[in-house]
Amino acid sequence: MQNNHINYVEFKAKDLEAIKQFYHQSFGWGFTDYGPTYVAFSDSGLQGGFEKSDKKIVNGALVILYHENLAAIKGKIVEAGGKISKDIFSFPGGRRFHFRDPAGNELAVWSDR
Repeated sequence: MQNNHINYVEFKAKDLEAIKQFYHQSFGWGFTDYGPTYVAFSDSGLQGGFEKSDKKIVNGALVILYHENLAAIKGKIVEAGGKISKDIFSFPGGRRFHFRDPAGNELAVWSDR
């Protein structure tokens, strides 16, 4: 893993079982369940996952960058004009936060530290 590189992509899905079946049947992806609301995929060329969501899915992809120091990169993002849309929180495997760039695109940064 390298700082500032895209490391993960996350999609939304209403039905995780149906989405797993679709991507496995279509592309041969493998899956690891992390509770009832999250599944990670493998064998796709890039790590990623699907988060269960009952909301209307407009743009279901979340690009996630890696950085070992969340506080430092969060400060740089805000200084450069980004807006924090979801503050730092923990999840199984690490911590992350979400931000919007000046064009309104939402991305996230995660760390395993």
